[in-house]
Amino acid sequence: MPNPRALPKTYAVKSFGCQMNVYDGERMAELLSHQGMTAAADGEAAELIVLNTCHIRERAAEKVYSDIGRILKTARAAGEPKPLIAVAGCVAQAEGAEIVARAKAVDIVVGPQAYHRLPSLVADAAAGRTALDTDMPAASKFGALPARRKVAPSAFLTVQEGCDKFCTYCVVPYTRGAEVSRPWGDLVAEAQALVEAGAKEITLLGQNVNAWTGEDAAGRVGGLDGLIRVLDRIEGLERIRYTTSHPNDMTQALIDAHGDVGKLMPFLHLPVQAGSDRILKAMNRSHTADSYLRIIERVRAVRPDIALSGDFIVGFPGETEADFQATLDLVGEIGHAQAFSFKYSPRPGTPAATMADQVPPQEADERLQRLQALLNAQQHAFNNATLGRRTRILIERHGKLPGQMLGKSPWLQSVHLQTDAAIGTLLDVDIVATGPNSVSGAALVSA
Repeated sequence: MPNPRALPKTYAVKSFGCQMNVYDGERMAELLSHQGMTAAADGEAAELIVLNTCHIRERAAEKVYSDIGRILKTARAAGEPKPLIAVAGCVAQAEGAEIVARAKAVDIVVGPQAYHRLPSLVADAAAGRTALDTDMPAASKFGALPARRKVAPSAFLTVQEGCDKFCTYCVVPYTRGAEVSRPWGDLVAEAQALVEAGAKEITLLGQNVNAWTGEDAAGRVGGLDGLIRVLDRIEGLERIRYTTSHPNDMTQALIDAHGDVGKLMPFLHLPVQAGSDRILKAMNRSHTADSYLRIIERVRAVRPDIALSGDFIVGFPGETEADFQATLDLVGEIGHAQAFSFKYSPRPGTPAATMADQVPPQEADERLQRLQALLNAQQHAFNNATLGRRTRILIERHGKLPGQMLGKSPWLQSVHLQTDAAIGTLLDVDIVATGPNSVSGAALVSA
């Protein structure tokens, strides 16, 4: 058993992957601060380091071990004692026992449904006791988290966790568990607290966020559209977004909200994954290319200026050149403002990992490059189409140049401009220049 050590006084949380991991990382930081610890400044050593991991990307576990090695090397080079190291998130959930056996330097392993116990796990580790928790308790972790006190102008709010879709390539049902919706009243209260703590924009998060359901104060069951309409009435909340959605849960009521709710931003991230119905079936996706296009048509009918984003996987087992061409055709028909595209990589324990006809890596690489060239061209074209447009942006942070600030447009574009407006300001600007990944704005001058 390791020797006991003093409880850490400083911490650092390093999050990887999706927005839900960013949210979880923020909540873990709040938990540790609530226990009296202080976040280490950039460049300073922390006595506790939390690696909040994502299992979606290729070689995710190996990257964790590389990070652990870098942490140990940095501490030795500086002549400092080894910090407490915690591995959290989906890699911890999927490979907890293996992490403990393989990486003796790891003191704490905690899954995404148990991180509310992080302070007690830190105490166990400091006392030399085993600190491993990858349970998926039925009781909600959210009630054990501290109140939100100060947040960024754009804040995340997890409304739903887990997934029941069981796409054949995905580990989320195994690492995050079944779909669970947080209670309506809790979400409204947390949204109100976020606004009181400084948020002007809230992004509702979930593995399948549009699968959220709940009962309002009158006992009426509603979907995500109903929650959005209630949040729309919160004074001081200026913008609402949500991600990530599943086509199977894109109801007409939610689509109608895009036309009715002014605070709901004209941006929709709706992963399709592939354009071939044969591959979609092999992926266990519940939609076809045509049914997906019909959803997009209905969204554009109520919100013509909607910016669309999606996820794509190339090189899925059995994908032929014809299947891949179907994906290119679908992308060409839709037109994207943004998109995420990946080369398929097997995840242990998922059905696709053992499927026949695995696509050679070099062939998948070549397809990914062709797809990304098309998606990048579409993003640049979307940005160019906003040139000369007047819009309102939310200032989120300082830019890299003196006097430069960075904000987000309603279509989730990064907007650079010279202004003395403070972070959190909503500012009317004209789009005066565009690039492939961002645009430039000029603030309106008062008469």
